[in-house]
Amino acid sequence: MNKGFSNNSNLDNDKAEEIKNPKTGLAKILAEKKFTYTLPGKRQINIFATIVLGLNFILLIGIILFLNNESFHDFIFNFGR
Repeated sequence: MNKGFSNNSNLDNDKAEEIKNPKTGLAKILAEKKFTYTLPGKRQINIFATIVLGLNFILLIGIILFLNNESFHDFIFNFGR
């Protein structure tokens, strides 16, 4: 007779715990591993980077116009009301 724990008894205990506490919701989806994460490709990274940089550039131009152009400042002030 061997002393200690065997691998088979650990597997049986895991199955018994799953039966006692069935997983629901997000835990069930993650346990079944139906979804896998894949890293974005180079083209997708370039598209998102272009969008982010473009929007930052538009924001920067808007801030400069807001501070330096009185008519644009009035337009934004009146548009915000």
